[in-house]
Amino acid sequence: MENVLNTNEGKLRIIQETVPGKQVTLAHIIASPDAIVYKKLGLNPSVDYQKAAIGILSMTPSEISVIAGDLAVKTAVIDLGFIDRFSGTLMFTGRISEVDSAIKTILAYLQNTLKFTICEITST
Repeated sequence: MENVLNTNEGKLRIIQETVPGKQVTLAHIIASPDAIVYKKLGLNPSVDYQKAAIGILSMTPSEISVIAGDLAVKTAVIDLGFIDRFSGTLMFTGRISEVDSAIKTILAYLQNTLKFTICEITST
């Protein structure tokens, strides 16, 4: 059988799906990341790496990432690194305690007010 991905004059066709529902599928804190991690993600490398963290969330529907980003900046001293309303990804940086506080606030609001299914917070 011919490779379906190589048809249509060598163009690659990618189909992206999301599962309907209201959920947070990733809530992760990278504590004291190496400087290279900041740089590769396009985040501000001028932070104090030993006391800083990166918070990463993935959620559906994807537009909720905008609300989550707003909650994060209103409840903690963090710097927004990336919000993608099309994929549902949110990344921000700050001191470990501030990133932890922002993620906990976001998850509590989504679960208690908007009735989202949330995952556990993980960290490295």
